[in-house]
Order: sequence, then structure tokens, then C-alpha cells
Amino acid sequence: MPITQAMCSSFKQQLLLAEHDMDTDTFKIALYTSAATLDASTTVYTTSNEVATGGGYTAGGNTLSGATVSLSGTTAFVDFSDTSWTTATITARGALIYNSSKSNKAVAVLDFGSDKTSSGGTFTIQFPANTASDAIVRIA
Repeated sequence: MPITQAMCSSFKQQLLLAEHDMDTDTFKIALYTSAATLDASTTVYTTSNEVATGGGYTAGGNTLSGATVSLSGTTAFVDFSDTSWTTATITARGALIYNSSKSNKAVAVLDFGSDKTSSGGTFTIQFPANTASDAIVRIA
């Protein structure tokens, strides 16, 4: 099964159990190859088919910063600052946002739609606008 973009089902349940604190926990983003199987049923960070360490990438990915939690109308949402790997030679099909403060519990799967590549350059993940209709994590 391929990478399918989704907010992880386990994350939704864990929010109701107060297991995540978007203000103080450490969230990371790991990159994956097209051989990865990630979707709404993903529960934790995995190294299976993660982009190999080397070429500017380290297993586990980058720590996300700038978490901003907002509310607009009936939708709560969170945004992170864009993140990048410099001087990187990377080919990735998707990514997993996970909470490294809470046993690497999965938050969201990102599907890039096709392989994205950098060759000795900067590989950047640009998050969408921090709005109720666009933010990467939204609860309506």
C-alpha cells in the first residue's frame, strides 16, 4: 500500500485523552521513500523505508519548530515553521510528523504526490498557510 495523506487515527484519539501538548512537546518530521506504507492507520514513527541516513539526511528527520495553535470559528489548527535539509541529496515520496516527546506517536502522514528530489541542494518542506482551511493539522 502506498503513502496516503491523512491525520493519523490514533492521534485523534490521543488528543481526546490529552496525550499531546502542541505547545511543549517536541514534534519531528521524517522523510520516506515510495516503498513506504504510511496512512491513517500509522501509529508510531518507523524506520521502515525511511530515507537512508547520509547525503544530508539523518534518521528520525528534523525537529519542527514554531508550532502555532489557533482557533477560527469552529476549527482548531496548528502550523509549524517550514523545515529543510541543506546540502542534501534526498529522494522522498512522503513524510511523517510524529511526537518524539510521547514515544514517537504518529500525528500526520504527508503524501508529496510524487518523488521529490534534491541533489546537493536544499530539500524543503513548506507547510501550507496557517488558516482553518489550509493548516497541516486541523480539527473541525
